[in-house]
Amino acid sequence: MKKYTLYRDVSSKIPLVEYEKELNEEQLNVVMCENGPILVIAGAGSGKTRVVTYRVARFLEQGVSPNSILLLTFTNKAAREMLHRVEHLMKIDTRYIWGGTFHHIGNMVLRQHSELVGFKRNFTILDNEDAKDLIEVVLKESKIDRKARRFPKGAILKELFSYAINTMNDIQYCIKEKTPYFFDIIDEISEIEKHYTAKKMTTNAMDFDDLLYYWHKILLEHEELRRFYATTFSHILVDEYQDTNKIQAEIVDFMGFIHRNVMVVGDDAQSIYSFRGANFQNILDFPKNYQEAKIFKLETNYRSTPEILGLANHSIAQNRKQFKKVLKSIKKSGITPVVAPSRDVMQQAEFVAQRVLEIRDEGIPLNHIAILYRAHYHCMELQMELTRRDIPFEIRSGLRFFEQAHIKDVVSFLRVMVNPNDEISWKRMFKLFPRIGKRTAEHIYEYIKTLSDPFDVLISKKIADKFKNIQKESIEVWSKLFSELSTLHAQEAPADMISAVLKHGYTEYLKYNYANYESRLEDIGQLMNFSTQYQSLEAFLSELSLMSGISGEEIVTADREDERVILSTIHQAKGLEWKIVFLIWCAEGRFPNPKAIEEGGLEEERRLFYVATTRAMDELYLCYPMLIFDKQVGHVILKPSRFITELKSIHYEEWQISDY
Repeated sequence: MKKYTLYRDVSSKIPLVEYEKELNEEQLNVVMCENGPILVIAGAGSGKTRVVTYRVARFLEQGVSPNSILLLTFTNKAAREMLHRVEHLMKIDTRYIWGGTFHHIGNMVLRQHSELVGFKRNFTILDNEDAKDLIEVVLKESKIDRKARRFPKGAILKELFSYAINTMNDIQYCIKEKTPYFFDIIDEISEIEKHYTAKKMTTNAMDFDDLLYYWHKILLEHEELRRFYATTFSHILVDEYQDTNKIQAEIVDFMGFIHRNVMVVGDDAQSIYSFRGANFQNILDFPKNYQEAKIFKLETNYRSTPEILGLANHSIAQNRKQFKKVLKSIKKSGITPVVAPSRDVMQQAEFVAQRVLEIRDEGIPLNHIAILYRAHYHCMELQMELTRRDIPFEIRSGLRFFEQAHIKDVVSFLRVMVNPNDEISWKRMFKLFPRIGKRTAEHIYEYIKTLSDPFDVLISKKIADKFKNIQKESIEVWSKLFSELSTLHAQEAPADMISAVLKHGYTEYLKYNYANYESRLEDIGQLMNFSTQYQSLEAFLSELSLMSGISGEEIVTADREDERVILSTIHQAKGLEWKIVFLIWCAEGRFPNPKAIEEGGLEEERRLFYVATTRAMDELYLCYPMLIFDKQVGHVILKPSRFITELKSIHYEEWQISDY
């Protein structure tokens, strides 16, 4: 192997950085590569951060000016970590290196040239909450009568506007693709977008997406600036390139078109964010756009056992669109991954909880254990089981299941049926309807609490005589809904009661109030299925109260107060690692996601499975229930996920868990 050593001083022969000692051969080849475009396919756990760090260090050793190095990352934390490592290696100040997120660098560029796009240099930056609030201001100023009909909230519109910028599509296209149920108001949404854009300019404020949009705009429309920046930056390095969207990839091309010393690092097998606008084709097409590019692969894995990597390698090999690679472990042989089918979802939860306790007894701290899943609702029964057993846990995928707003909304209708004196639930329920705010909800409650039968005044529509301003549509919904709920309550049918709430307006409410309304519907569907286990509505609601009333802090034992099992969606877990990983709901129809398959996303789903399995260092458990109850169709037999059936028997050991 060729020796690479650079020295502080030729006469002293004291090496500045001993690359051969600190890098493996794959990493060394990347760091020592001569100038020109480079694509680094960095497998999971292969030390890509190390490669980027040492590559920057080598530039500095060669006399490259820090001002001419551009390092683009996806988090400021990643940039700080890389630059801190460079500083430690080189013993120099790295503040003059242009390092940070795309948005951070966009802000730096626009502070110099914002006048070219209609802003003053002292523009303010709107965070996501500020941006949503400003859209709400625009909505109020518009002529759209939101009292007469439902209209998407600012948060939903912000998501649409953001997706349009990051994918470089117009808003009409994005509505058709992302929210086709808004097609009848497509013109109104387009007008709101125009007014929002104008409002930002008149108030001299940009949101995060503008930092990319206007950076791209000045490079596209001003050749002298495009040449200036492309000349200034002799070396550009991009981390997590598989997660870039179209506008980010074009910015990189603009900034690097003269020197063409563009090094992009990423793993196409871990491209899992298309729903945010990430463009998988960016990394696949890099060799086409930079035909002189050298391609390197980092296949030495420092994280997982050979057995876990054997399973992951075989799985991802089924994808057609990819840069082929085979991860090799430096670790000794370990435990064969386990496939654990269970009788039903409750037994799946019992098995995972019991195994977690056994692992803790073996001396492995709880915070070294993660339970991953495809969708947030998959962890509902598991949360309940962990709570019952006093196993502390931390949820990385959002709120605890029963603390989520949409779950509490639906449950509020059921609570008032059981307890007509439940003031909190009445008020929460009323505020879900148009033109009813906090004060109106309080007035309605003050009235109905005086009645011997508060449901009669709703079912008979007499409530309209007392409150003239309530919309006629709401009066009609209450009449039908509470008539149905009364009948179903008598039949002790909580699942049907939840279904009635969805049917009489709540599904529409979700569409216009939440960008992720479909996943919230899935949550409610799971709640319906779960409720069928209970003999009465009272028993069901009592269980929910117990589950939502216990916080993580209350169940942490004194001697293990810092330990918590991690619960996370796979998307949230990317980039992390744990000694033990459980992947639950590995069943066909649940993972891969059926809708993703319909939309041609099977290969991205398989990449998700690959990301999940490669989070595990020592032990991996793939779990799935064989039988579930679906309120719509009854009992359903589930087959193992195709991602399991694609494996060979040598890749896993199947456990019979009937004893758990």
